[in-house]
Amino acid sequence: MADRLWLLTPELILLVGAVVCAIGGLFEAAAIRRRVGFIACGFLAAACIAIPSVYTSERIAATDTLLPHIGPYIKFFTASIGILLVMATGGLMDRKYEHAIAKGNAAHSPLRTSGGEFHALLLLSISGVMLLCEARDLIWLFLALELVSLPTYVMVAMSRLSKVAQEAAMKYFFLGAVSAALMLYGFALLYAATGTFVLTEIADVFATQRADGGVLLLGQIGLLLAIFGLCYKIAAAPMHLYAPDVYQGAAAAVTAFLAFIPKTAGILAIILLCTLVGWDDGLPLVVEMALWVVAVLTMLLGNIGALLQTSAKRMLGYSSIAHSGYMLIGIIAGPPLGLVAVFVYIVIYGATNTSAFATLACLTRDGKEVDELEDLAGLHKRSPLAATSFAVSCGSLLGIPPLFGFWGKLLLFAAGIAAGQILLVLIAAVASAISAWYYLRLIGVSLLASTTTRSESVKVTLQWPLIAAVLCAIIAIAGPILLSTLYVDAQQSIVEVDE
Repeated sequence: MADRLWLLTPELILLVGAVVCAIGGLFEAAAIRRRVGFIACGFLAAACIAIPSVYTSERIAATDTLLPHIGPYIKFFTASIGILLVMATGGLMDRKYEHAIAKGNAAHSPLRTSGGEFHALLLLSISGVMLLCEARDLIWLFLALELVSLPTYVMVAMSRLSKVAQEAAMKYFFLGAVSAALMLYGFALLYAATGTFVLTEIADVFATQRADGGVLLLGQIGLLLAIFGLCYKIAAAPMHLYAPDVYQGAAAAVTAFLAFIPKTAGILAIILLCTLVGWDDGLPLVVEMALWVVAVLTMLLGNIGALLQTSAKRMLGYSSIAHSGYMLIGIIAGPPLGLVAVFVYIVIYGATNTSAFATLACLTRDGKEVDELEDLAGLHKRSPLAATSFAVSCGSLLGIPPLFGFWGKLLLFAAGIAAGQILLVLIAAVASAISAWYYLRLIGVSLLASTTTRSESVKVTLQWPLIAAVLCAIIAIAGPILLSTLYVDAQQSIVEVDE
């Protein structure tokens, strides 16, 4: 029990951070209120520092989770990218209100400030991803997933004071409730098929069933329902329809958060569920075919949908859908190569996708967030740094060599080929070729297009999102240098699955 509590140290640090941020946002002193983001980054950094010290080989060996080695990898990189996501939100909350207070045009009221609550919710959602690594039963798994999702519903609603944001939040919430119900019903069927909630015990029951002729139909149906519910978390077809509207309605910095944190949680949960039925002889045929169809639809619908957009945020939203399809290739391929490729790709995608949305977050036109492609026209003339960061991130998401994203896709495609999924990889290659049109369009608009009447008034207003975008772009360029280290770390995180 003591060892288990030690492994929860990063989550406890973020819980304390959430409380401190919530209280700090209520302070009368403006100097404290305006530094809530720094406080959140400090606790995320503390969680990163704590991870290597609490995850000793003895404590990992003593844990009874299904995948005991994934904690250090997932928690460290989730918290690390979380710092960049907090930077991307810099200046988002209470900006106009704080300016009015500073000028003496308004008095401070704790009821009107929301920066503290926003950062508290952000930390709680990140801690939900970390808690997934320590899930030992279906109840813990479900609660951790909901801890990831529930704060994001509120974050979307409070990120922009507009009807569009409120509509996006309501759509996100109600569809999220449906997906949670679907997933929970799947968990109930898994319990009915095995008689236990504990993940290791479920895996043992399924192993016995497979040895006796195959997993019971009830268990396969439960697994499928749970996976379809999780498709909502990762914005995969057929549960992807909410993503473009929600991504466009939320502030760009919050969209960056939605495109990484819930997706990481969903991918991790799907891997846990697939591990229940074992990888030795491949996934059950019905589960593998379902994932195969979902991957194909997600890649094609995501990239084709992006071609039809004029909104940069919607375009990147459809792009995020497509990337979920790419990651499903690794899950279908299974361990060791497939899961290693997925874990590497999650980190690469998180950094490069954050760069793209952080660039949009730092730009405003007449005091409002930019969204249309035309807003980016001639960006290189007004902010070469923002234009370059945006172009690099889009190039990495496309997979242009030698950027980091190229190596991530190469690992996924190689894992798919090694697993015999030639057709799936060919479809992924075609889908990736389709994505070249809109990614190159985004790059061309920002780097090559002439300034228009509409885009003349676009300027860099927020500095912290720009810094986050630049840092992520540097990762996209220099990341391949550390690819072998990242690969080894990912390989160590799935050692139990491989065995």
